[in-house]
Amino acid sequence: MRGALAFLTRLPVGGDEAAWDAFRATPAAFVVAGYVVGGLAALPFLAPIPIPTAVAGYLVALYLLTGVTHADGLADCGDAAAAHGPATDRGAALKDAETGVGGALALGVTLVALGLGGLGVAGAGPRAALRLALAAEVSAKAGMATLAALGEPGHEGLGSAVVGDVSAAALLPTVAVAVPAALAAPPGSTPALVAALLAGPAAALLVGRWATATLGGVTGDALGAANELGRVAALHAGVVAWTLW
Repeated sequence: MRGALAFLTRLPVGGDEAAWDAFRATPAAFVVAGYVVGGLAALPFLAPIPIPTAVAGYLVALYLLTGVTHADGLADCGDAAAAHGPATDRGAALKDAETGVGGALALGVTLVALGLGGLGVAGAGPRAALRLALAAEVSAKAGMATLAALGEPGHEGLGSAVVGDVSAAALLPTVAVAVPAALAAPPGSTPALVAALLAGPAAALLVGRWATATLGGVTGDALGAANELGRVAALHAGVVAWTLW
């Protein structure tokens, strides 16, 4: 857990090399960290404040907790996706410290979609909003764990140090740890929480497929993009299921 929280958040947990090695061998730790981040970030939904203010508080809390590392990965992947030419050009765009139009567009659209998803879950009521936001974060982290277990590592870096170190069997504990996010559903909300939990890994697999075809493997930037896109997909999947069922 210390390794997961040190890698995924800005919380002062004091991770060391032993914690890092333990985290790399335990994809389920991604999901447990999702409970911590999701639970803390969703607290504004319980406050007696207007819904837009609660959503703003959720966004601020989210990035105060997680920092900008994952968002930066999304922006880098956006630049790589927008680059034309051979794979070497996409790799150069990925590593370029300057954010281009592709990265700015990817990050901007994702943040807008995240805010709209927050408005959607907030409309379900305070307790349901907290559970949906929690499930979305657990889902996003389950997506990262899925790539860590099933993906092929890309170029050397933090991503390659996490991806491919364990077998697909390591996903069984990951699923077990994620299930309580759906079991804690109040009456009538189980379909929404299940939809939210499934959306993050689905988005991550799509990111992983793109990264493997485009970048030669799952990099740290791809992991960050999977986290950001998985959270948005999970929020909106939860809202759609809540609305329809």
